[in-house]
Amino acid sequence: MSDTLQPGLSLTRKYDIDAARTIAFMGDECRVYSTPALLYDIEVCCRDLLLQHIGEGKDSVGTRVELDHVGATLLGMWIEITVKLVQVDGPAVVFEFSARDALEEVARGPATTASWSASTRPASACSASSPRRRRPERASVRALRRSYRA
Repeated sequence: MSDTLQPGLSLTRKYDIDAARTIAFMGDECRVYSTPALLYDIEVCCRDLLLQHIGEGKDSVGTRVELDHVGATLLGMWIEITVKLVQVDGPAVVFEFSARDALEEVARGPATTASWSASTRPASACSASSPRRRRPERASVRALRRSYRA
């Protein structure tokens, strides 16, 4: 375990809400930050915080998320996401997070859990052409779907 990976660490990142991060099914007048895009951005923040402390050749993947998406952020606005490390248990870590735009809090979560490994897979193991392997950016979506089925 890393000596610098300790509860209390935090990271704040600001994102501009572009069309790719919004829903499209309600028409252009109602384009708001989508929950899947919000979840992805939160997971990226958690991972980036961990990568600063777990050492070269190590990586992380989210395994559990509780997310309350409580406000709508319109296309063209910005969002600020803050993640805070609250628990470290070997390779398992727990974060709290919040997100706000210029007007209000738009999301919060009591916990998001991730684990990190001692080494990463070679890039060839994650390529789209590898048999029985999927694109690595889809891993969090697959894990989320499995948790809903359980």
